[in-house]
Amino acid sequence: MDPDRLAALRRRYDRPPLLPSALGPDPFTAFEGWLAEAVASADEGLVSEANAMVLATADASGVPSARTVLLKAYDARGFVFHTNYTSAKAHALDANPRASLLFPWHGIDRQVRVDGTVARIDADESAAYFRSRPWASRIGAWASRQSSVLPDRASLDDRFAALAERWPEGTDVPVPDFWGGYRVAPLRIEFWQGRPDRLHDRIRYARTEAVRGAGADADADAGWTIERLAP
Repeated sequence: MDPDRLAALRRRYDRPPLLPSALGPDPFTAFEGWLAEAVASADEGLVSEANAMVLATADASGVPSARTVLLKAYDARGFVFHTNYTSAKAHALDANPRASLLFPWHGIDRQVRVDGTVARIDADESAAYFRSRPWASRIGAWASRQSSVLPDRASLDDRFAALAERWPEGTDVPVPDFWGGYRVAPLRIEFWQGRPDRLHDRIRYARTEAVRGAGADADADAGWTIERLAP
C-alpha cells in the first residue's frame, strides 16, 4: 500500500459523551450492558464476534504475545476462556500468570480493556463447558496439539478422522486432561468510547488496593476506584 494512503486512513468518531455515572459503580454491570449492545450490533452486522477478545501474555523472559480467543463466561470473579494447557499461551501463563484482554468493538466505536491475574478454573467448570461444545469442536480439542509444529495439514486432518472414528458423533467425548479454562481476575477494567477530534473518553476502574489516587471524575465503591484517563 502507498505509505501516504496508509497515513491518511482514519475515521471520524462521533459517539456521545461517556460519563462515569452512566457506567455506574460496578464495572461488571457496565461490561454486561456494553456486551449486550455489542451482541445486538453483531446481529446487525456492525460487530463480527462480540465475545472475541485479544489475549496478551508475556513469558518468563518478558517476551509478549497476543492472539484472539473467545470469552465463554464472566462474573464478579473475572473473565473466562478455554485453551489447550500445552499451548504457547498456557506455557506463558504458567510462568507469568498475568494477562491483558481487549474487546475491539470497532463497529460501535468502543473498546474494553482488562488487566489482571490469571488462574486455571475448576476442573468441573471446564468439563461442564467442554460437554456443551459441538461434537466436532470436542474432537478438535483432542486432535490439535496446539502450538506444536505440524509436518503438513494432512497429519492434522488424519488425526481428527481417527479420533472421530474412535468417538463417533452421538457418543461421549471425554474431557482431555490437557484442556481447560482460565479466569482473568481484573485489577483494572477500562471502557473506551470514540469521540470527535480524537478526544476519546476513557473511564478506568481500578481495584482500590492496586491503584490509589483519583482525578476529578474519581469515585470509589465496592472495591473500585473510578478514574478518567486522557485519550
